[in-house]
Amino acid sequence: MQPTLNPVRIAPQHATTKMHRIVVIGGGAGGLELVTKLGDQLGKSGKAHIVLVDKAATHLWKPLLHEVAAGSMDANAHQLEYVAQARWHHFEFQQGELLDLDRVNKTVTISAMLDEERTPILPERAIQFDTLVLAIGSVTNFFGVPGAAEHAMAIDTVNQAETVRKRLLAACMRAQTRLTESDGLEQQKVNVVVIGGGATGVELAAELRGTAQVLAAYGLHHLDPERDINITLIEAGPRILPPLPTRIAAATAQLLGTLDVSIMTGDKVTEVKQDGVLTASGKVTPSDLTVWAGGIRVPAVLGRVGLPTNPIGQVIVSQTLQSITDPDIFAFGDCASCPWPATGKSVPPRAQAAHQQASLLVTAMRRRLEGKSLPTFTYHDHGSLISLGNFETVGNLMGRLVGRSVKIQGFLARLLYLSLYRHHQMALHGILRMLVDTIAQWLRSKTSPRVKLH
Repeated sequence: MQPTLNPVRIAPQHATTKMHRIVVIGGGAGGLELVTKLGDQLGKSGKAHIVLVDKAATHLWKPLLHEVAAGSMDANAHQLEYVAQARWHHFEFQQGELLDLDRVNKTVTISAMLDEERTPILPERAIQFDTLVLAIGSVTNFFGVPGAAEHAMAIDTVNQAETVRKRLLAACMRAQTRLTESDGLEQQKVNVVVIGGGATGVELAAELRGTAQVLAAYGLHHLDPERDINITLIEAGPRILPPLPTRIAAATAQLLGTLDVSIMTGDKVTEVKQDGVLTASGKVTPSDLTVWAGGIRVPAVLGRVGLPTNPIGQVIVSQTLQSITDPDIFAFGDCASCPWPATGKSVPPRAQAAHQQASLLVTAMRRRLEGKSLPTFTYHDHGSLISLGNFETVGNLMGRLVGRSVKIQGFLARLLYLSLYRHHQMALHGILRMLVDTIAQWLRSKTSPRVKLH
């Protein structure tokens, strides 16, 4: 049980200068890009004190987690330590999870930091702010489906992704043991079920097929990677990739078919058991490994701090990204519900939206310190790209240059997909370090297996 600790108030650094304190909760793609730019522009010059709060010690770009889960990416080679980034870019890092928000006294309370034996390293703390930015992202939404939280795995964090990878490897090796014990007389199968036909589910299904092939090539199992390792993708809607144009979804479904990934659409999951998944049609799909990749919600804490939220817990903000009830509190990314007037909907929870909002907030924070009016956010949808691992990449481009949605596939699509991560790295480190890291990763790939084998 976690020890009960009294909150300790952290006094602002450089308190005598009364610097404006900007506290950002959440070090995801948008949050880390924001504090990096604010630190360089405002922290370095002493115009503001920037604080980042995150419950983890390291950052990994969330769109890469499905690759970690499949073993095609070693998280250790891509994680960034917040403390190091803070040192390089003139902001302060506080590790802990958001517990409470006191809007009257302008403080946030964050959890104690514990070691592996659950002994406190840092106590529960109350941190003062002048401007608060919420960027805590989202977590998997199981929608109350019986057994889902107990028997299906999410991939919201590096640890969860690593668990998926280890369980896949264990399932293959167990099947191999049974095959050996029966002298090859009994056919053995490994059944993997991915629930959710959005980008994460589709990309994970394809990556898992590639992993099965590599594991067989390295002799970790002697199962046929297509015939004996069954991968099923279940989507409640009428087709996979519902936010994308129909032709993109159809092309992706066809590509998954060539990878022997079974697709079930229009069938809602009603229960998840330890060894199988039940759907509304009455079908039971056997499963040795079930991954839930369908739907998001915001961590429950935002529903307890008195800010207006929508049904999935997103903070309702105006186009300036300020809470509609408190101008000193901003929210963006997956945890915010921001208007998208062009469609009459809210801005979708996508990495490109968080990146655009982070860029706007850099300008907004500067203008706020200068007492000027704040800019308003307009979302620009640049399209979507879906990577099917080493097999194929497909997607669509949108924007002023193309004038309409254009389908792309093959080498160009793959190149653009890879550039998304490099663009994120460039925002954090600059172009020179990004290029050096790209070369280092390429060299490492030439001396390492395609997937993590242990």
